[in-house]
Amino acid sequence: MTVTRFAPSPTGYIHVGNLRTALFNFLIARKQGGTFILRIDDTDPERSKEEYVDAIKQDLEWLGLTWDRVERQSDRLDRYADAADKYRDMGRFYEAFETPTELDLKRKKQLNMGKPPVYDRAALALSDDDKARLRTERGDGVWRFKLDQERIEWTDGILGDLSIDAASVSDPVLIRADGQVLYTLASVVDDTDMGVTHVVRGSDHVTNTATQIQMIHALGATAPAFAHHSLLTGPQGEALSKRLGTLSIRDLRARGIAPMALLSLMARLGSSQPVELRSSIDELIEGFDLSQFGSAPTKFDENDLLPLTAHVLQGTDYASVKDRIAAAGVPDDLAQAFWAVVRDNISVLDEVDGWWALMRDGADPLVDDEDADFIRAAMPMLPEEVDGDTWGQWTSAVKDATGRKGKGLFMPLRKAVTGRTNGPDMAALLPLLQVIKARTY
Repeated sequence: MTVTRFAPSPTGYIHVGNLRTALFNFLIARKQGGTFILRIDDTDPERSKEEYVDAIKQDLEWLGLTWDRVERQSDRLDRYADAADKYRDMGRFYEAFETPTELDLKRKKQLNMGKPPVYDRAALALSDDDKARLRTERGDGVWRFKLDQERIEWTDGILGDLSIDAASVSDPVLIRADGQVLYTLASVVDDTDMGVTHVVRGSDHVTNTATQIQMIHALGATAPAFAHHSLLTGPQGEALSKRLGTLSIRDLRARGIAPMALLSLMARLGSSQPVELRSSIDELIEGFDLSQFGSAPTKFDENDLLPLTAHVLQGTDYASVKDRIAAAGVPDDLAQAFWAVVRDNISVLDEVDGWWALMRDGADPLVDDEDADFIRAAMPMLPEEVDGDTWGQWTSAVKDATGRKGKGLFMPLRKAVTGRTNGPDMAALLPLLQVIKARTY
């Protein structure tokens, strides 16, 4: 059976980069009728916060990405200790005591000599007395996994055949000096114990994957099928990492982005398939094909979410947005008519606030200098009682009186009444405006 996982760290809110990983693993599991595990990577007690665990679940639920079970790495520390003991017993785990400064000097020396900046395994030459002395002087050391210095090969689900020379990679640190288990060890043990069959993650993890394959094999297990998706950039190809804090799922939700707009974009972004708005997660599952994705950096522009969200809103019925419209202050007797008028003219749901403010309070008129006399002549012709026929009657009267027609007639009137150059059909909008006749033009 197919088993996938999403393993976020509860040290902050998940963002679009995290979502891409979560979504791919979710879709693979669902398409194969398998299991999708939400695995909370909370082995760092200082940075992990329960509020972020709750937030991660809330964001995934909002998107409709349901999980089959939750695992917490903080509950599995005994299993990681067991795996560490097993590595020690087979001579694949050793303690190292270099300080960060010493490691940095070693890397610089290797680079100056034209060599890869790989840990030199000096700790392997330490005697028991040396280790005891260093523990006294410096405290406990870190624990490194001893890689077999051979080529590590696998067929990646996106990148194709990959081969990494383990001699060009430092023996990974799996346990810090303070005893904290690091991601690499926890992930290997979890993937092995939980029978994870497929892992999709960012291409920045390719080297980690190579080391983890060796670690998994050392435990006598079979490695999952790995795939590494491209990393996101900004719309101009700029690094997105510094902006990810403003691209959290929570912030996009607060800005009124529709869940299916976000999912539809992320399920196709970076693939050879066109981005198409889907109406349900089932449609996303049916159309998902990991082989269609490429390795090139993928441009993400949050503005691309706006037309997709607008399409979602155009097909959204009043009942689904009733509470949000009430929160904007729209009276119950006007709410349905209000939604019918504005839903084709908003990109995100939060824009209902601005439209209701316009209808309730009016807007500063936009009157070009060349239209000033025209507007002064036209406004007194607007009937006191306004209904669905008023716009047609009013524009006909103004046309007869001024000789204006077409865009030269309609646009100045729209701008004078709404303060905007575009918007809903004026015949439907006029009856909802509350203050037109009270204005001075």
